[in-house]
Amino acid sequence: MDHSALAREMRGLREQVAGITDTALAAADGLLIAADTADTIDPEGLAALAAAGLGLARRTAEATARGALHRTVAYGSHGCAAFYAVGENALMVVLGDEGMDVERLHMASQPALRRIDLILTGRTDRADRIGWSETTVKTAEGV
Repeated sequence: MDHSALAREMRGLREQVAGITDTALAAADGLLIAADTADTIDPEGLAALAAAGLGLARRTAEATARGALHRTVAYGSHGCAAFYAVGENALMVVLGDEGMDVERLHMASQPALRRIDLILTGRTDRADRIGWSETTVKTAEGV
């Protein structure tokens, strides 16, 4: 797995959306894959909590015939936490301050999530099948 490519994707998202404070990638079972978090955040704990929360939201969406879950957002008095499914086997959590534009985050995260999924599954060679440009693939692969 290309951890440097994953780190570039997380940094790139942070650069695109003002207010992002922390990001982490985890397997669906809650094991941490990569994190870009402050020292005050326990990345392993964040990964485990995010997986549990996303799992419940996924089951709720399925049980109520709402289709495949894409994301869930928890709002707090000091910001929010957005949890995104990355394919079937991973998730990304994005923490943001009160000023983070959540709609901008949702829009900016979609291409990053697709690239992260390809990196995690080793399918970057299949990017041409989903219409990515050569530049996008190079960014995802770190070339």
